[in-house]
Amino acid sequence: MAALDNHALVAVIGAGAMGAGIAQVAAQAGHPVRLYDNRPGAAAQAIEGIDRQLGRLVEKGRLTPDNRSAIRARLQPIDSLDDLADARLVIEAIVESLPIKQELLRQLEARCADDCILASNTSSLSITSLAAGLRHPQRVIGMHFFNPAPLMALVEVVSGLATAPTLATTLYDTARNWGKQPVHARSTPGFIVNRVARPFYAESLRLLQEGAADCATLDALLRDAGGFRMGAFELTDLIGHDVNYAVTCSVFEAFYGDFRFQPSLVQKELVDAGRLGRKTGQGFYSYADGAERPEPAALTSQAPVEHCTVEGDLGVLQPLVERLRAKGMGITERAGSGLLRVGDATLALSDGRLASQRAREDGLRNLVLLDLALDYASATRLAISHDAECSDEALDQAVALLAQAGLSVCPVADLPGLVVLRTVAMLANEAADAVLQGVGTPGDIDLAMRAGVNYPRGPLAWADGLGVGFTLSVLDNLQRSYGEERYRPSLLLRRTHAEGGRLHG
Repeated sequence: MAALDNHALVAVIGAGAMGAGIAQVAAQAGHPVRLYDNRPGAAAQAIEGIDRQLGRLVEKGRLTPDNRSAIRARLQPIDSLDDLADARLVIEAIVESLPIKQELLRQLEARCADDCILASNTSSLSITSLAAGLRHPQRVIGMHFFNPAPLMALVEVVSGLATAPTLATTLYDTARNWGKQPVHARSTPGFIVNRVARPFYAESLRLLQEGAADCATLDALLRDAGGFRMGAFELTDLIGHDVNYAVTCSVFEAFYGDFRFQPSLVQKELVDAGRLGRKTGQGFYSYADGAERPEPAALTSQAPVEHCTVEGDLGVLQPLVERLRAKGMGITERAGSGLLRVGDATLALSDGRLASQRAREDGLRNLVLLDLALDYASATRLAISHDAECSDEALDQAVALLAQAGLSVCPVADLPGLVVLRTVAMLANEAADAVLQGVGTPGDIDLAMRAGVNYPRGPLAWADGLGVGFTLSVLDNLQRSYGEERYRPSLLLRRTHAEGGRLHG
């Protein structure tokens, strides 16, 4: 079964922001589109909003006036589900409630032709459950767009237990024809993105709760060192804490209370207080008129540093050495176990152990641990922690060295894995478990995280770049530090490391 012909009638149920966005995408691809909402006048109002969006594209030169008129002409508001008898594809984008969606699908099945595809834009509900009880459950499928649908590239094509494989292929090809980047996913809690992304929020929330640093510092590190578009706190403020917390609770409950998905008491408190983020004017940050965003914490140093020593292979840290060399730093290289020394300080990439634990176990004095960066050649900020017995003078020398490379140095408490490293390791771990459980292929999972939530690198490819063995050791050390199942490494990581392979081809 090939993609839908671009003249096939597409219907969208629900004229909210998501439904209107999906209708716009289908109309721009050439389909006649009928838009329905049970609120009188809502569909027509949504189409007028779409036309205004198209007008802005004309003003920016991205659309011709004739194309705008043609797209507008393909959009038709309807007042009854009876007008959908000749639809080839119906996409529901109504309230995220299983009973309400099931009732709608029963009504659609009674009105639409037997070969009409019934798709749900649900972000978390089971496609298998939605299809249960229908006469033709094989024609029910998930087609999960991301908001705003006209701009976001990803579409998760989600197959339930009864979904016909040919149907998944049809919608995959259709989404590609619509200019999207589709991925196949199996209907498990959270599908790909809402499952794999949970650690991105959870680790920052936990670090905040444990006093690692403040929100502004943690967000800045994920942006300026990790390469993420936004930090976890500013992103959840944008999403809305009621929405983000509800998704986390839904995934947690669907996995029978697996502590990998445990909701945060910090976020629950915001929800209980009605501090939902931008839409209420207060979340982790204030959005009141004139409110200023707090500055990230940073260390400064006046220590004179002109020389450092590289001991052994620094691995992913090597670009930092080249950066220092380009700044005129004198560098001596000698054999060793992957350490960087300056004055009395010893610097090393975190491996998931506490700084004080590693200093004691490895016999290292004045140990300063460095966090992960997406690219040490271009990062502008880096987190450090240090062991409890590190002298002020040694810490000052370490900060001076990093400042010499042009890095803003952010102090975080001595917690295992620091900030970016533990976040990336946990994202890779969850992505690996999703592959292991057949939720999606490695390629689809990495694509979903890049196209759906704008990650700078797919988590599996990131783990390959760090080394599967290193990623596994970070998770092992996190689990030993906390003694919790939350940080248990995926069996796929262990198996891939044992086989000497890669997670993403």
